[in-house]
Amino acid sequence: MYGSSPLPPVLARGSGQRLLVAAGDPDTTELLISTLELAGYRTGAAGSGAEVARRLAEYRYDLVVIDAELPGLDDLAQGGRFKPAYRPPVLLLAVCESLARLVPELGAGERDYVTKPFRIAEVLARVKVLLRGVGGDRRGGMLDHADLVLDDGTCRARRGARTLDLTPAEYRLLRHLLVNAEKVLSKEQISRYVWGEFRGGNAIEQLVSRLRRKVDRGGPALIHTRRGFGYWLGES
Repeated sequence: MYGSSPLPPVLARGSGQRLLVAAGDPDTTELLISTLELAGYRTGAAGSGAEVARRLAEYRYDLVVIDAELPGLDDLAQGGRFKPAYRPPVLLLAVCESLARLVPELGAGERDYVTKPFRIAEVLARVKVLLRGVGGDRRGGMLDHADLVLDDGTCRARRGARTLDLTPAEYRLLRHLLVNAEKVLSKEQISRYVWGEFRGGNAIEQLVSRLRRKVDRGGPALIHTRRGFGYWLGES
């Protein structure tokens, strides 16, 4: 059902980061853990929402891979008793109908998803992107693309030698676009990341337009619209 062929060398690989795999199905858990460990990650497993909470209280995981069908996920997402000091990025494995359940209590930081039935190559690629903000690919809290640089340490961004004067919402949007460079993000994905909820109307269009004027002024465009689908950052 899920692509379980041996890992070719071209697939994304880790460098020892600690990942928590949370799935109710033992076969899915075994497949993910064996694949991730072969790819260079250290793993732990959880079979319920309560076990996820317990694991995160005991260890500092760099990322959680969580199945939308995990028992107890709704209780975990509502999060009345779950108050971790550290909230890792979350990669959600979900069918299309459940993409709105992005586990807000776990995902105060980066969140992403892979639709089921998933492909191992896509899981590894999305894990790698999410971990840019945790280890490996990140350099001293810096994210960059072309001449665009974002510094999480100072919450500042610049394009070449020009400092960008960004509002908090614009900064969060730019960070989300950078972490997902070359990937089209829907309005709902952007809205839930920037504000923690979906905002209709033209709220996203206005926010993207303001950010685009600041980022792309005086240089080649980096923020693009894929009409009918969403927005992406990259060199066209």
